[in-house]
Amino acid sequence: MVRIISALILAVTAVCASAAEPPQLVDNPPDRHVVVRGDTLWGISGKFLKEPWRWPEIWNMNREQIKNPHLIYPGEVVILDRSGKTPRLRIGKAVKSKSATGGPVKLEPQVYSTPDQTAISSIPPNIIEPFLSQPLVVEQGQLDAAPRFVAGPEYRTMMGAGDKGFAAGIPDASVVRWNVFRPGKPLTDPETKEVIGYEAFFLGNAQLVQAGEPAVLNITVAKEEILPGDRLVPAPPANLIAYVPHRPDREIAARVMSIYGGVDSGARGSVVSLNRGRADGLEIGNVLALFRNRIAERIAEDGSGRVYTPIPEERYAYVFVFRTFDRVSYALVLDSSIPVTVGDSARNP
Repeated sequence: MVRIISALILAVTAVCASAAEPPQLVDNPPDRHVVVRGDTLWGISGKFLKEPWRWPEIWNMNREQIKNPHLIYPGEVVILDRSGKTPRLRIGKAVKSKSATGGPVKLEPQVYSTPDQTAISSIPPNIIEPFLSQPLVVEQGQLDAAPRFVAGPEYRTMMGAGDKGFAAGIPDASVVRWNVFRPGKPLTDPETKEVIGYEAFFLGNAQLVQAGEPAVLNITVAKEEILPGDRLVPAPPANLIAYVPHRPDREIAARVMSIYGGVDSGARGSVVSLNRGRADGLEIGNVLALFRNRIAERIAEDGSGRVYTPIPEERYAYVFVFRTFDRVSYALVLDSSIPVTVGDSARNP
């Protein structure tokens, strides 16, 4: 169907009701950008806007468009139109044309029909795709009844990619693709100190060869060595949801609980867990700002002891929520200027 991508029409100076200031263009923005494979909506928006995550607000996208946005494809051209009172972004197809004198090839905008190719994603899919099926947040004991490996190859207990494993609890062949998990660390709310879930540690993938007791599986991917006792969970199909970055519908006050991978600090591209989830109003596509909470410490001038001074909060990063559970969410760190640490605040930007 012939269409103009109305979701990508931008009134740059329009003021969003929930925003303190209207979005600003970057200094010396380009006149146009030709969409190529590997581009993301976030990255393209960053070529024009100082705060790229704000483009859904000021492109007048409604709730349905945010959840099911118009798609953008390689070959289209984003043009900054300054002909009116306010600059606008227009989307068309990049086509070749020549002047009557046989001048150089140039690009022109035009109405574009959906091509037979893959649309670009909101954020880098190669970073978040592995997390769509893992990490897995479970209640205590939830994996106790899951199928599990009981033995590895002959003379060995540890299993790796290419090995054959034997599992109990898979009586039929209704599920062929499995994810392998090991019961993992508790997720502790930094505010209440309550354990609100357990992060099952993702080990790899397995494919069913023969059902029965025990069932026979081939290990297709192994992030770490797989052992008897490790659990098997049906692998969901990869599904990169097309939600676009947007503010939460309600005020969110969350904390960073952990940085995935067991490290002490994170950076741009890291995945963090937050102590708020679906029950608190978070959904896929929400953008939150990270704030550093810091207290300066010094020795009193009279030497009587230490003096502690709270430092004003510093906003230093944005995170994009891409997976939610009831009380826990996972988010990708974007545009971080300093290391991310556990306990930092995450709030509406």
